[in-house]
Amino acid sequence: MEDLELALLRRGMHHRDAERERCHSCRRTPLIGERVYGYASGAVLCELCRQVQRETPVNSHIVHGPEFGHTMRITDHRAAA
Repeated sequence: MEDLELALLRRGMHHRDAERERCHSCRRTPLIGERVYGYASGAVLCELCRQVQRETPVNSHIVHGPEFGHTMRITDHRAAA
């Protein structure tokens, strides 16, 4: 049974790693809230490695956590008295 648990754990970790965005230069996973930059060549660089790239990025975005898009914001729609 332990072999099955270990195999499932490894499979899950490989699946999570495949979905994560990594820096093309340093292979580091950018932190939540960090800005990453995309280039025409398809490379994605973190904030730290961007400075060594001479090419101008074509886009950039902020890294979001896994809960992004799955949370709700409660707003007060009552009329102001």
